[in-house]
Amino acid sequence: MRVPGDKSISHRAAILGAMARGTTRVSGFLEAEDCRSTLRCLRALGAAIEERDGELEIRGGSLREPDDVLDVGNSGTTIRLLAGVLAGQGFHAVLTGDASIRRRPMDRVTDPLRRMGARITGRQSGRLAPLTIEGGGLRGIAYTTPVASAQVKSAVLLAGVFADGATSVREPAQSRDHTERMLEAFGAGVEREDLLTRLWGPVALRGARVRVPGDLSSAAYLLVAAALVPGSEVAVADVGLNPTRTGILDILKMMGAAVEVRDRREEGGEPVGTIAVRASQLHGVTIGGDLVPRAIDELPVVAVAACLAEGETLIRDAAELRVKESNRIDALTRELGRLGAQIESQSDGLAVVGTRRLRGGHVASGGDHRIAMSLAVAGLCADGPVTIDDPDCIETSFPGFAATLRRATGG
Repeated sequence: MRVPGDKSISHRAAILGAMARGTTRVSGFLEAEDCRSTLRCLRALGAAIEERDGELEIRGGSLREPDDVLDVGNSGTTIRLLAGVLAGQGFHAVLTGDASIRRRPMDRVTDPLRRMGARITGRQSGRLAPLTIEGGGLRGIAYTTPVASAQVKSAVLLAGVFADGATSVREPAQSRDHTERMLEAFGAGVEREDLLTRLWGPVALRGARVRVPGDLSSAAYLLVAAALVPGSEVAVADVGLNPTRTGILDILKMMGAAVEVRDRREEGGEPVGTIAVRASQLHGVTIGGDLVPRAIDELPVVAVAACLAEGETLIRDAAELRVKESNRIDALTRELGRLGAQIESQSDGLAVVGTRRLRGGHVASGGDHRIAMSLAVAGLCADGPVTIDDPDCIETSFPGFAATLRRATGG
């Protein structure tokens, strides 16, 4: 099977293409709601974006003040990364999004951008969107992030492209590094030393070719389902294998799943390959520390696997789940509990005691695409039908998910 293009890489390819002089061509771009929100905002900022022969063609390098408020929809990546870009522009812009975005913390991005010289205001002293940004005149800073967050790191580095001097970001643990890899592909000199990333600005980026691999976060639902449903085997081809993203594979192996990676290669600076998983009897594990940022988006479906594993699974150091599209810790506890799971919320994670089967029931996504897809996987392992309210949010990241899952189950 194959899954749609990587959401994180698609966002970054479009944004850097709009920043860079010349033409950028992107193949495999994810045509999902979040990524379309990024394209809408970039067009409003003056980037010329067209689809030609199945590729995106982006002509950038000269952003301008937008005529209206920039609406990112439900995309946290869009609002945080664009905040970094807009901090370096000498004009006025306003960023907002849907109700979920307006609840999510933005101070983790606005604080370092203000230190660089951007003038940013917002609700609750800039902690919440809408954000008003008056950019330009930035200076590089040395910033240590309080949490391992690729969005925060990327916002600061993207602002650093326009700043005078060195901009460096040090993380407490390694978050995904797609921005660093792509900045290099677009001509920026990026220095990396363990958990420190540095670039010297200002940088004149140049257009590039980007091939977007399949999204491992999307593949995770098929891989976990294959591990749980007796008699199953699934191979997902052309999936990104960036080591900052492969925590889900490490977790499945820890739990006893039969996982094989083959046809490894590198395309456009990103490792790619085929992942195969066979049904296995899983057992409980403890997940925490540096593994968490490498699997943060996949932890909801890991919680489903834990519900069917033998023994207890503990997920720790994952308080970040509380500030995603929903409070995913509470949502998983509530909705999986409705299906008979023995699951308890913790301040920074979950405690799950495995059971042989889940029962059918009526559950709700809460408008969170990763909760919706995780509940669909749970439905494959339930004694009766599972009905999920508000599944349309899945279009945020995995268009065609229902059809893909139907094909995987033989219709």
